Amino acid sequence: MKAFIAYYRVSTQKQGIDGYGMAAQREIVTRYVASQGGKLAAEYSEVETGKNDERPELAKALSTSKKNKATLVIAKLDRLSRNAAFLLTLQNAGCDFVCCDCPNADRFTVGILALVAQRERELISERTKAGMAIAKARGARIGSQNPEASVKAMIAGAKQAKTAFASKMAGVVAEIKSSGVETLQGIAECLNRRGYPTRTGKQWFPATVRNLLPLL
Repeated sequence: MKAFIAYYRVSTQKQGIDGYGMAAQREIVTRYVASQGGKLAAEYSEVETGKNDERPELAKALSTSKKNKATLVIAKLDRLSRNAAFLLTLQNAGCDFVCCDCPNADRFTVGILALVAQRERELISERTKAGMAIAKARGARIGSQNPEASVKAMIAGAKQAKTAFASKMAGVVAEIKSSGVETLQGIAECLNRRGYPTRTGKQWFPATVRNLLPLL
């Protein structure tokens, strides 16, 4: 039986504490490993920002994979594909790896992605600096004069958006439940089959359904 070592990453502390981002990645990986008839030998996870190139848990995952001749498995390469350091580490690790959302990726393709990622980060930085310079030259004040109020407004806006989306989905979920589907997995599958995306336009998983239900 082929052994797999899982690596999960989320970019915010809230995702790490709540576990929704981790849970979704774990479910994707578990499904993939099962489809390959393999076993999940170990799991590593960490909460890191995209700009942080230090990944101690990734280093452990790669070391374990190499030592045990296991395959490193990642749920979604697109979450990490703009981080050049991560991609180069993956390329030079000397062990097999697979990405559930991009199973054909190999050392050659991630090397190309690493170059693109590095250039994209440089361009973003250059555009940001140029935009701020133009704004300052025109007399604009950079930054919020009342950051606490801005944060409160952002939180309120996010809550309002969640409530509005829950109101929109309430009837659909109620209909699914009335047909006898009660499990989170079952509800997620029904929503996906009917073509309803999540509030952020993604596919439904039990974790995202669980997150929605208290708002209905």
